[in-house]
Amino acid sequence: MDDTKTNLIGLSRDQLIAEMAQIGEKPFRAKQLWHWMYNRGETDFAKMTSISKSMHGALAERYVVRRPQVTRELTSTDTTRKWLLKFDDGHEAETVYIPDADEDRGAVCISTQVGCTLTCRFCHTGTQLLVRNLSAAEIVGQFMVARDSYGEWPTPDDGGRRLSNIVVMGMGEPLYNFENVATALEIAMDGEGIGISRRRITLSTSGVVPMMKECGERLGVNLAISLHAVTDEIRDRIMPINKKYPLAELMRACREYPGASNARRITFEYIMLKGVNDSAADARALLKLVKGLPAKFNLIPFNPWPGSEFETPDIRTTKAFSDILQDAGYSAPIRMPRGRDILAACGQLRSESQRERASLSKARAAAGIEDGHHG
Repeated sequence: MDDTKTNLIGLSRDQLIAEMAQIGEKPFRAKQLWHWMYNRGETDFAKMTSISKSMHGALAERYVVRRPQVTRELTSTDTTRKWLLKFDDGHEAETVYIPDADEDRGAVCISTQVGCTLTCRFCHTGTQLLVRNLSAAEIVGQFMVARDSYGEWPTPDDGGRRLSNIVVMGMGEPLYNFENVATALEIAMDGEGIGISRRRITLSTSGVVPMMKECGERLGVNLAISLHAVTDEIRDRIMPINKKYPLAELMRACREYPGASNARRITFEYIMLKGVNDSAADARALLKLVKGLPAKFNLIPFNPWPGSEFETPDIRTTKAFSDILQDAGYSAPIRMPRGRDILAACGQLRSESQRERASLSKARAAAGIEDGHHG
């Protein structure tokens, strides 16, 4: 691997044009490269047949087209697939493909940081301290690795895509790495390349209030809020970010989120913690909290992990909670966790470098197996 060469993956269109200008090439060359990299998935300049042979050498001298390195790939009994990816500096993160329960397609769950700044008490990922932000190349590269794995090059039409959606819900808080996340998603949304519509991209935040409006204005993607509590007292305890941006501020930012409408409702993710946030009174308080907002809910039973202080509520309690929300006219499905046997379920992602290289059988024993998402 040659670290002296610039990786063209992750450069915006303007940056790619500027790189070509530096070697005396016109903007059309950047357009050709864009097509080969993001529509065809090609990494070898010599195979980019619309580019002259003399140009192949000039490009190869200075540039590479490189994805993160896959160091491990696991497929769950429910067909969830997880990749452990190694970056150039040796750090690692995980990416997960989550199939839709009843369709032959699904979402790629992408990480934005190595580790996480947030230390949410219910989240295994949050037990790993932040190492660094991921670059735009490392973020969009995760989706490209998934496409490599499923052979989805060239970019298929919308109708034939298995990897149909992106959820920015993996390891890390995307709004603490907004510039790189935005560049990566703009590349993913570009119609001449990867071509994922903004309607099929959901970004999940724990509530970094100052960045929410800019995210809506610049990207226009679907917004998901990791809410998990209906009072500041509980949310302060389980999600320290709430002390900085309390519920009243967070809900105001949700009401002002550009593009939110009944057609594009904000998703509120709510991890059900036994005896903490799962009562009928909590459900009614939740309705009060979102009153007047175009909202829907994802109820996620807590995924136990070794050493966690929380328990999963019984299904009757969770169902009663869901019924209160649905009776009020909201969508509130209970998301049974996927990929638990490979530690790919909500809150279970950690970079392998920070954990013993557990065998699959150890992971099964620790996590239990069932039919979610997220770092």
